[in-house]
Amino acid sequence: MNTEPNCRKCSTAVTVLAVAGSFLVMAWLVWLMRHYTQPPSLAQARSEERLKIKQAFDEANAPLINTYDWADKGKGIVRIPVERAKELFLLEWQNPVAGHANLAARAAKAFAAAAPTNSASTTPTNASTPAAPTTPAAPAKNTNE
Repeated sequence: MNTEPNCRKCSTAVTVLAVAGSFLVMAWLVWLMRHYTQPPSLAQARSEERLKIKQAFDEANAPLINTYDWADKGKGIVRIPVERAKELFLLEWQNPVAGHANLAARAAKAFAAAAPTNSASTTPTNASTPAAPTTPAAPAKNTNE
């Protein structure tokens, strides 16, 4: 009996498996080295930095946006919490005409001190005065119910 052809087949198969295995091991080592030597993403570092800045800003400004306080006591301008301001805005602008008139009156009051006070004022004497502030209209009741 001749067993030499079977041995050659076995040795060829072992050689092919050894070469394929060494390529797989090399590919795994390359992937591993690339994973450990790759620098962190710049976008990730920048997003973390921005998040820290935003958190510090929010902490510093929390008392300003969550409490009542005088913005300018002499002019009668009060600072209110943001959520309350949103509620008042929605209530006031249910009637856009009254809301616009109220906005114009408040803006004129807020910027009155910024206007020049000398006798050579640039404001014309016949300028119309803004409408007096009005209270917002009550929401309309739904009669379809």
